[in-house]
Amino acid sequence: MEDANILLEKSQKWLEMAWKTIADHATDPTLYSQGAITVAALFIGWVLATYVISRIKIFREEPTTGSLLDMRKKIHSMQVLLLPIACAIALGFATPITKSLLGEAWLVRGAQGIAFVILAYNIANHFLSSVAMIRILKWIGVPIAILFMIGLLDDVVAHLDGVAIEVGNIRVTLYAIMRTLVFGIVLLWLARVSNVTGQRVIRNQGSLDSGTREVIAKLFEIAVFVVIFLLLLNVMGIDLTALAVFGGALGVGLGFGLQQIASNFISGIIILLDRTITIGDFIELEDGRTGTLRELTMRSATLETFDGKDIMVPNERFITTAFTNWTHNNQKQRYSLHLEVAYKTDLEPMFERIRDVCASHPSVLSGEQYPIEERPDAEIEGFADSGIKILVEFWMEGIDDGKNRVGGDLYLMIWMALKEMGVEIPFPQREVKVVGGEMPRAGD
Repeated sequence: MEDANILLEKSQKWLEMAWKTIADHATDPTLYSQGAITVAALFIGWVLATYVISRIKIFREEPTTGSLLDMRKKIHSMQVLLLPIACAIALGFATPITKSLLGEAWLVRGAQGIAFVILAYNIANHFLSSVAMIRILKWIGVPIAILFMIGLLDDVVAHLDGVAIEVGNIRVTLYAIMRTLVFGIVLLWLARVSNVTGQRVIRNQGSLDSGTREVIAKLFEIAVFVVIFLLLLNVMGIDLTALAVFGGALGVGLGFGLQQIASNFISGIIILLDRTITIGDFIELEDGRTGTLRELTMRSATLETFDGKDIMVPNERFITTAFTNWTHNNQKQRYSLHLEVAYKTDLEPMFERIRDVCASHPSVLSGEQYPIEERPDAEIEGFADSGIKILVEFWMEGIDDGKNRVGGDLYLMIWMALKEMGVEIPFPQREVKVVGGEMPRAGD
């Protein structure tokens, strides 16, 4: 019971002190002066945001067509940030003016902190899809804004900076660890978002060919991560001039230890610049493996085969070994079929029928609009032991495999046509002669 009375007395004293503080501030003329300055700054911020929205078309009207549509829509949606940003800027200018005139500016600073909190929540609700980034913004960004609003941010930073671990000349503070962790997550997220957005914008530029788009996209990716890496080093407090000396020594060591990786990296840049291969090309390697180029990175290329497998090819192989690019400059390809017919076959009508059969296939190039050397043809290829070897040639768009399995269709169509004509396809026959006597009989 006695403890309860003590607690009640303390509560009453705290309420009396709080009420006295409120009463003192309420009767203080500087409160109303700060309030007037705060209202004036908020009005200036509102006028500034309204003026920017009315004068810039992309903020005033949502884009529906045109190039870079995704990016322009994102910029249009940023209009919700203009008002808190403009108010925070106006209040930022008003804070030192108020402090110089009245000796204190806690109300103006508090209003600026509220503007920062509203800005943080608008960013989290409208532009962030990453759960981690939303949590960082709400649970770290908002408390920082509140500490700034009540004037305790500098004291908290000084306290965190005072908690340190010293090993020789190295001093690691709790503030440095927290700053590196938070800014590291934010910078890596910015790198990923910037890289994905930038590469999507670059690859959507129809005025550039695919090879040029890949070159620009890869160089953009390298630039983004180099900039983020340098910013992260700066946040960690690492001197970049000292790092340059260390990086030179480290580069020599890595040059010997990572020759293959460096070779593939340089080869990737060369491939992207000279554009010997591009996405979508059908490539045959020196060992006979084939596939469509699906992805080209700075380390390797990915060839997708027609049977669903991926072949990872180091970039260096495209520089140091020979390969066949079937479709880089011309999608039209010539293919040949081989068969044999009996020596007694009347060849001329058979050739005409084979040409007509090939021309009837929808994927085979035929007709007067194509030069004669690209039309289906049939001719004698040579003479074999059992029959005449026939060569059938045709042209088509693309590769004779996967969805364009034309060769198998033509073999079936030619077989059915030859069967209707009564053409005989021979099979190997051997005539055995016994010299110097009769063949032995069974049982002898």
